[in-house]
Amino acid sequence: MNVEILTPEKKLYSGDVYGVQLPGITGLFEILEKHAPLVSALGKGNVKILKDKNNFENFSIESGFVEVLNNKVTVLVEGAQSI
Repeated sequence: MNVEILTPEKKLYSGDVYGVQLPGITGLFEILEKHAPLVSALGKGNVKILKDKNNFENFSIESGFVEVLNNKVTVLVEGAQSI
């Protein structure tokens, strides 16, 4: 599954991953390979990129949206930084 994290200024992350955990506006949720198509609003919190079952990378975000389509996850965010 491919994940891209984009801000208005730049691309923060792009790569093939095992999964991604996202801060939805009503709570955390996780997207794994072959997830159904989805568009969702994101709230303030951490995006956790699961590169494999033991290796991950975190980003702090203020708000945004996520789109899942054809095994590609596009995360559009504001106020993002790597932590």
